[in-house]
Amino acid sequence: MSIPIIYSLQNQEWWLITLGLILIAAVSDMLDGYFARRAHEVTHIGKWLDPICDTICIGSVVFYLILNGTIPLWFFIILILRYVSISIGAIYFINYTDLVLSANIFGKWASGLTALYVLLKIIPRTEILELLTMTCLLIVIPLLLISWIIYIGTFLKEFKKL
Repeated sequence: MSIPIIYSLQNQEWWLITLGLILIAAVSDMLDGYFARRAHEVTHIGKWLDPICDTICIGSVVFYLILNGTIPLWFFIILILRYVSISIGAIYFINYTDLVLSANIFGKWASGLTALYVLLKIIPRTEILELLTMTCLLIVIPLLLISWIIYIGTFLKEFKKL
């Protein structure tokens, strides 16, 4: 899904198309997990691939936004280090235990507000939108860091039980 999103980002007049594509990606990601759980069709490969695909999609879109100067590099570094380390931990537990760690509330808020931040960065700029975007970023950074610490703490606690 990241290729059509990145393609649409190349033309600022297509920002509504970009928003629609991001919405489709987010909703389809949520729905596929929901329906798999509801139908009791959760698979080992699905648990393994989902965090990797999320990291690739989000990372590639944010990386493109860095290249065109829309998002700061330091934000990308925090985001990717967090996603990669959480994905590695999750994949380890999926492969070597029966444990599937749930998302924590800070992680859910961080993900949602990160998506909102990215969306706000691609909408045509106004003064109020700029203020809203900066406020969103100032909330996202602590949430990303808190959720990251919680995930790492959970991984370490569960690892000690093995």
